[in-house]
Amino acid sequence: MQQEQGIFSQGKVILIDKPLTWSSFDVVNKIRYAIKKYEQKKKVKVGHAGTLDPLATGLLILCSGKMTKQIEQFQGQEKEYIAQITFGFTTPSYDLETELENEKDTSEITLEKIKDALKHFEGEIDQVPPIFSAVQVDGKRAYKSARKGEEIELKSRKVTISELEILESDLSEQKAIISLRVVCSKGTYIRSLAHDLGKQLETGAHLSGLRRTRIGDFKIEDAQTIEEFLEKWKPKEKQ
Repeated sequence: MQQEQGIFSQGKVILIDKPLTWSSFDVVNKIRYAIKKYEQKKKVKVGHAGTLDPLATGLLILCSGKMTKQIEQFQGQEKEYIAQITFGFTTPSYDLETELENEKDTSEITLEKIKDALKHFEGEIDQVPPIFSAVQVDGKRAYKSARKGEEIELKSRKVTISELEILESDLSEQKAIISLRVVCSKGTYIRSLAHDLGKQLETGAHLSGLRRTRIGDFKIEDAQTIEEFLEKWKPKEKQ
């Protein structure tokens, strides 16, 4: 007998707090497998509404069954992130997936200079995605070409950044790091924001940490870990 009348097959929104190093597809595959075991079904539809990089954590919306039809709607909603940005180095991927390079002096950076630079990124802006991204160029994912060392040129796109708030800063002669709350539209790359901010300040910068905290009305506080989901939806033992 199917458990709880196929609650997931019928359609459900699942909020997961994605752990570090997991890809979004890793999470989907894990949850889908657990659901199939719970409902004793060979096939269950599960998809995610907006990917998170392996080096990012936080809110991932999964949809099952009939709710997969809502994925596009969820993807288009406003998002909130907490980003850690480290100045003084760039990386080819704009985050810690690739090696640090182009070391620059950060001793002259001040909070006021960072705040002034951030003003250039408020509202609707033109943003170029990182070459290490899933954007398609001539039918190929940009990151696949980038990893082969191929030259790639990506076009800028319009995105909207509605809020930028510095939550914490650690600025000294040895290091310059900020924690930044970002509220933005679909398609915004926080890695590109970090890179472009470093360019604006002429110090270089990269994204050293990222957590997604909100998608539309869905909040990270309402999400569960993968372990919590697996524990809650374990198949019930036969009597």
